[in-house]
Amino acid sequence: MPKRKRRPAPAPVPALLDAPENRALIADLRERAALPSGPDDLTLGPWQLHTHPDLCSRLSELAPRHPVEAAYGLPVLAFEGVAAVVAAGLGLLLVRLPALPEGIEPGGPWPPLTDGEWRSVDAYPRNCARAEGDARLTALIREALVHARDLSRNRPRYRSSTGAENGWPEPPPVDHHGVP
Repeated sequence: MPKRKRRPAPAPVPALLDAPENRALIADLRERAALPSGPDDLTLGPWQLHTHPDLCSRLSELAPRHPVEAAYGLPVLAFEGVAAVVAAGLGLLLVRLPALPEGIEPGGPWPPLTDGEWRSVDAYPRNCARAEGDARLTALIREALVHARDLSRNRPRYRSSTGAENGWPEPPPVDHHGVP
């Protein structure tokens, strides 16, 4: 997944960056982001990779049918633009859940995200066999994606003047005096 910087790569998926549910996450990732400092830097998209390359592969293994997106040098799993899982650091998965399920041990802190709606877990659980740990993490990722789906479906919806459905509310109408 990560590769050597050769040519400009696409920017992060706009829906991921623009979703109101991701404001805190994107602000934190943007603050930590860095452009490559040289041609030998590993990158993800146009940004310097800010996780171990093996963790990028690990995320893909745990969610093989779900596309991995890039946001400021970190791999992200999202549902309809709402981030659900982020691979970070040397071995953390940040999952968006109200609480961790029983039997899942929390990982190290990732402030300020883990002070709010994000939970951190070890991407390589040590308290069980690898197959069992993989099964637990796969279920946890599935649960986080379902939670992201629920968040995305709670957005106000409207039909535009062309009849196309859009996930963002229309701005209020403005009268001729500029007052909504």
